[in-house]
Amino acid sequence: MRPSGRAAHALRPVSIEAGVSHHAEGSALIRIGRTEVLCTASVEPRVPSFLRGQGQGWITAEYGMLPRATHRRGEREAARGKQSGRTQEIQRLIGRSLRAVTDRRAMGEIGVTVDCDVLNADGGTRCAAITGAWVALHLSFATLVRNRVIAAMPPLGQVAAISCGLTDAGAVLDLDYAEDSGALADANIVLAGDGGLVEVQATAEGAPFSEPQFQELLRLARDGVGTLFAAQRAALDLAPLDLAPGARLP
Repeated sequence: MRPSGRAAHALRPVSIEAGVSHHAEGSALIRIGRTEVLCTASVEPRVPSFLRGQGQGWITAEYGMLPRATHRRGEREAARGKQSGRTQEIQRLIGRSLRAVTDRRAMGEIGVTVDCDVLNADGGTRCAAITGAWVALHLSFATLVRNRVIAAMPPLGQVAAISCGLTDAGAVLDLDYAEDSGALADANIVLAGDGGLVEVQATAEGAPFSEPQFQELLRLARDGVGTLFAAQRAALDLAPLDLAPGARLP
């Protein structure tokens, strides 16, 4: 039995609230169980120096946890003067995931930074950040169209991420902290809307796990991420066909 009482394939309750920031071009507050992440997308009319003059945009991400996102206060990384290796790894993952599904040439030389701030952590924060960041990015593109900065929505495929792992209960989906901290193996799997793999992070915490066990984790992830894709579309009040490349907004 899982600590939460959920079935092996069951996600925690998922909700995404779009447009929660008054100032950001795009924003979303995602809740997966007791994990909450605020994602805000900020647009700038410039790209990094290595992309100047190439006619394509750039998407990057920053990630951080508020001091009381966990059961005891964590020191702000700004106070230490440097980011942890974990923080840098996660924010690079978020940026890669968003760039993987975006036609950056259709953006023009525009940069978007998506800030993902963890308000409450109970496992799966990087997966929630990727899933919420996509909604914020989509809204930032919609803002650019409405403001006539770009003529049409850049092609943007969906992307979302989910955790899964091997526990004493077997292969399970969407680990909370209690499960993640004692898992025999855990994985974070990032999937595109067309079914393609964007990134797979899978680690044995004890003994190695087998290929059939990994295939079972991947199957669980594919089943679960469909719920996240639906939640993204619901947050934007869009049908799947409305996500087509070149869609123009009123």
